Amino acid sequence: MEVVERMKGKRVIKPIVYGNTATPFGYKRESDQHTHQWTVFLRMFNDDDPSDFIRKVQFKLHDSYAVNTRVCDKPPYEVTETGWGEFEVQMRIYFADVNEKPVHFYLNKNLYSARKRFLNLFSSTSSVAPSY
Repeated sequence: MEVVERMKGKRVIKPIVYGNTATPFGYKRESDQHTHQWTVFLRMFNDDDPSDFIRKVQFKLHDSYAVNTRVCDKPPYEVTETGWGEFEVQMRIYFADVNEKPVHFYLNKNLYSARKRFLNLFSSTSSVAPSY
């Protein structure tokens, strides 16, 4: 196993996009009352290969889902489900470099107004700004 040392005063910045999409069925399903298919995702801003620095992404969904913690250990980092309501999704990025702490943040999964956000990752600090 290769030992990697941190370089003092150096930052690595990798812009990513995270968000959600939602498509209405046009009706309410009788079996579960679901009205939409939705996807939450984390992608590279510029289509770089994320597996060079991301080991896995964990998505924690609403407790009403039978399996509410989903882990994607290779791209694409996304979860697709069906539902009827909006809720907060917890996302955690685990880095390929085990010396880096995971980054934990939240996404408000919207069915009616999906937004994408930019998240710049460097060290164990992150900054978030909306995309227009």
